[in-house]
Amino acid sequence: MSVRTDDDDKGAALGVQVIARAASVLRALEGKPDGLSLGEIARAVGLARSTVQRIVAALANEDFVTEAQPGRGVRIGPGLARIAASLSSNFTDILHPHLVALRDEVGETVDLSILSGGSAVFIDQIPGQQRLVAVSGIGERFPLHCTANGKAILSCFAKEDAAALIDKSVTEHADYPIADRSRLLKELDATRRKHLAFDLAEHGIGISAVGTAMVDPFGRPVAVSIPAPTHRFNAEREMLSAALLRFREKLQSIVGR
Repeated sequence: MSVRTDDDDKGAALGVQVIARAASVLRALEGKPDGLSLGEIARAVGLARSTVQRIVAALANEDFVTEAQPGRGVRIGPGLARIAASLSSNFTDILHPHLVALRDEVGETVDLSILSGGSAVFIDQIPGQQRLVAVSGIGERFPLHCTANGKAILSCFAKEDAAALIDKSVTEHADYPIADRSRLLKELDATRRKHLAFDLAEHGIGISAVGTAMVDPFGRPVAVSIPAPTHRFNAEREMLSAALLRFREKLQSIVGR
């Protein structure tokens, strides 16, 4: 039988502290493609420069950080990028069972989409359980400015960036001109506050939808939407909206943003 000592506890606590400090250094480098100097990192994380230097050296040995420019600090390295790429490629697989659970809860089709150019692209879909359901093909591109998932994605951006994306959406989907731009911008303001976007038969006659979106760990907006025949959507709108907001809270814990 082994006996745990105070030294074991101190060693474990020290190990946790080292990991936490390494994580804080990596977070300081997040979004800094040109890198930071050791002094800049030290100021950002509140540690002594000598401590940061030891942590950076250990991270460099694992390829988690790399030299930004000769003698000009460090940036996120390819080792961490490979781990991120692996997680990114599995992102749909991670979310899929949760999308299935949402479909089971509401009985309607559930879609997962991402931004591509001026379009929302479906990357997963769970068909509804009703006799008459709304379905689309994986990989199909939909306008941002007149769909629930598209508007939800637009709401993830600042107003100027969203306006540029709206223009790009109209260019890519010339068959769907904006009926009222001012109204669309007001809708996006509401979506930013309430986290829900609606397509009330704007994109397709007889089909309406509610959508929500958030930014994933890689900085990409990800949208989940629930389309349904308009006559049924109108009757279920409050239930679908509430279910989607609950799902959004769950999604936040999954993607960590």
